[in-house]
Amino acid sequence: MKSKRIQYEFSAKVLHYSSSGDMCGWYVVFLPKELAKDIRKNFKFLEEGWGRMKTIVKIGNSEWETAIWFDTKHDTYLLPLKAEIRKKEKIEIDKEIEIIIWV
Repeated sequence: MKSKRIQYEFSAKVLHYSSSGDMCGWYVVFLPKELAKDIRKNFKFLEEGWGRMKTIVKIGNSEWETAIWFDTKHDTYLLPLKAEIRKKEKIEIDKEIEIIIWV
């Protein structure tokens, strides 16, 4: 499945993201803007509603199918991090993590 996909590697800081006063929010990383620009230029046609694009992600020893979302406020994609992955990989807010995504 990954063989037909394009691989991107980057590091990013984990942030707590909430919109419109959402008290819970999400743990996310923002893709580097240049990388997001390249993805959007070449793969925008894969976006579904609200800028959602299916991806495969790997952080540490964890790999899973998920999606990145285009955030017009920040002009880049954001990657939400599931609680299960955060716990397994010991990911906390402000931690810099290495990420591989396949689009």
